[in-house]
Amino acid sequence: MAAKEPVILVTNDDGITAPGLKALVDAMRGLGRIIVVAPDSPQSGMGHAITISNPLRLEKVEVFEGIEAYQCSGTPADCVKLAKDKLLKKPAHLCVSGINHGSNASINVIYSGTMSAAVEASIEGIPAIGFSLLDHHFDADFSAAAYYAKLISQQVLQYGLPDATLLNVNIPKLQLKAIKGTKVCRQARAKWEEDYDQRKDPRGREYYWMTGRFIVQDQGEDTDEWALMNGYVSIVPTQFDMTAHHAIPFLNNNWDLNAKTR
Repeated sequence: MAAKEPVILVTNDDGITAPGLKALVDAMRGLGRIIVVAPDSPQSGMGHAITISNPLRLEKVEVFEGIEAYQCSGTPADCVKLAKDKLLKKPAHLCVSGINHGSNASINVIYSGTMSAAVEASIEGIPAIGFSLLDHHFDADFSAAAYYAKLISQQVLQYGLPDATLLNVNIPKLQLKAIKGTKVCRQARAKWEEDYDQRKDPRGREYYWMTGRFIVQDQGEDTDEWALMNGYVSIVPTQFDMTAHHAIPFLNNNWDLNAKTR
């Protein structure tokens, strides 16, 4: 008996009409049965937020030819939760999120709605990948990103992923022929150095507009930032266990929690 067709859940944080989502859906065609559940409006920077005090709406839409698709009024994590609970009879074989407009490398993974959707799928035991293209433009060329999205998804469908592990994949803003290949690497240590510009609205009330710059503090050649700056697609194995395991011995060996406070 032939194996059943794998079920692929596709989501994002840029919204149901985002060009990157269409590129990802098209990249998944032929790999399995596709179900799309995406926010009804852009949700960038939402991180792993979930909706707990407002009703959630899930509406079937005709956006992708021949593909079952729904728009959700909630966050990217909500989309995955609703898909699992209301649409999928069994867990999907793969969840892909993206293709995001802009980088989710390094510390950006913390803020990313794209990656949070993939993390939510991984929590539910679904192999998951977040894809991001280093181009913020609405009319960005997603052809190279779609190529690697299909290639990496095929590998996950065939070989799987380690337990409680997902992939954070970032693609440089280059033509396919200019990309040197892929690098499996670690997340670079970096941060956003924010600067809140103080302004006044037409009524004279003060408000703040966030600006700033991205500071890479890690010069290692085994990082995602290095790979992207040198023309490679970065693949970072990621986990949702945020325990700092290396710190446990330090705390146990150096702290005295039985000491009385002074």
